[in-house]
Amino acid sequence: MIKYFSEDIKFDLKGKTANNKWLRFVVGAEAGKMGDVNIIFCSDTYLLDINMKYLSHDYFTDIITFDYCEGKVVSGDLFISIDSVRDNAAFYNVDFITELRRVMVHGILHLIGYDDHTPDEQKTMRGKEDYYLDLRKSITGEE
Repeated sequence: MIKYFSEDIKFDLKGKTANNKWLRFVVGAEAGKMGDVNIIFCSDTYLLDINMKYLSHDYFTDIITFDYCEGKVVSGDLFISIDSVRDNAAFYNVDFITELRRVMVHGILHLIGYDDHTPDEQKTMRGKEDYYLDLRKSITGEE
């Protein structure tokens, strides 16, 4: 089950049912079974605090993923900075919802087991993101 929350900001994702269908498809195509995934929308400041507290990283990021997977059951928490997603959308000249979807599928791919530390891993991760973003409309019927 996928649940959505907001911490320290007001943000309500539109189209949650379609989004859930899409993310469940990704999990099924890659790993097996969807467990419990919490997607928590927050500010840069909130995510920076988590980054410093739990990962000892003193820098901003768009997402932090906490993995609670067991076997082929994909579970975890995705903390997503809406501030960083907006900034990245402007930087990459894409609309906000496309960038938000990229970050959400990025987090799901981390839970599945993909990493992005090396250039090769980054290339694989970006390819998977693009692939699933391209499939989204045919899976959900939405734009």
